[in-house]
Amino acid sequence: MFITHSRPARWRAGLTAIAAASLLALTACGEGSPSSDADDSGASGAAADGELTSIEVGVIPIVDVAPIYLGVQEGIFEEHGLDVNLTLAQGGAAIVPAVQSGDMDFGFSNITSLVISTSRGLEMELVAAGPQTTGNADDDFSAVLVPEDSDIESMADLAGKSIAVNTLNNINDTVLKEGMRQAGGDPDSMDLTEVAFPEMPGQLEAGNVDAVMAVEPFKTIVSQTGAREIYAPYAEPIEDLTVAGYFTTSQRIQEDPELVDAFVTAMKESQQFAEDNPDAVREILPEYTSLDPEIIEELTISRFPQEINTDSVQRIIELSLETGLIDNEVALEDFIYDGA
Repeated sequence: MFITHSRPARWRAGLTAIAAASLLALTACGEGSPSSDADDSGASGAAADGELTSIEVGVIPIVDVAPIYLGVQEGIFEEHGLDVNLTLAQGGAAIVPAVQSGDMDFGFSNITSLVISTSRGLEMELVAAGPQTTGNADDDFSAVLVPEDSDIESMADLAGKSIAVNTLNNINDTVLKEGMRQAGGDPDSMDLTEVAFPEMPGQLEAGNVDAVMAVEPFKTIVSQTGAREIYAPYAEPIEDLTVAGYFTTSQRIQEDPELVDAFVTAMKESQQFAEDNPDAVREILPEYTSLDPEIIEELTISRFPQEINTDSVQRIIELSLETGLIDNEVALEDFIYDGA
């Protein structure tokens, strides 16, 4: 089964509902039990006896995870012998330790969070691609927005300005600082301020920040207040950026490679299904988010590639090291799974 929420008629009410949804921590979604309770007789992936292997996957209630919901709905995972239980969490702060401890088999997180965790000694590997930038600076699923009457016109104009980001010391810092560097400015000249996505429209309207960096659906919600886009932080500084993906532990890969390969193959097919069927992406969103239908209709949908863009991941690692987000180099060959 899926978690559902009521859908309010106006965007301000929608913010409240989305905020409530984002506070769901480790809420079970799906029938069955975690794989830790499943039969460990050796059957994994597409089980030889035809029975499904139950797995627990941690996800976040955002547009980016629509492919895995579609994969479950369309029976793609079942075709590969998997009974997927989707667990909603507030973010990677809950998902990473759950995967590390074995309470979850796989999890969803942005690339920078995984790079930081890996650099600190957690043995995790990126196994499947998640969302990727559209590559179109005029129509991407992330944007830097300013008030309509602001004199800020470009990334260079953000020097000395305050920019709201949902999380500090993460992928936001990386792409914004690289964008400023490419614009010829000082990457450290911006005042990045942590503001939860649902609060960004109000903070921008009140003049408490000069700009906000928002992803969908909040990019559309902020735009509907009259704000305008001046930069695409995912599309512009790093080519074809893989923004997030699905991961598991190195131990899981070593102990059950068939299970991991089955998951990877099913995720690739689910990503392709979402890429080929954007209307299906919009239709699945009410099943696990509280988004208003009018917001869903206006959303910019990311790309959903089958393969991880390794060049973009390598650039994230390099920039994380350059900006001090990590102290130790992360080897790409150890960070990205090269199985299925």
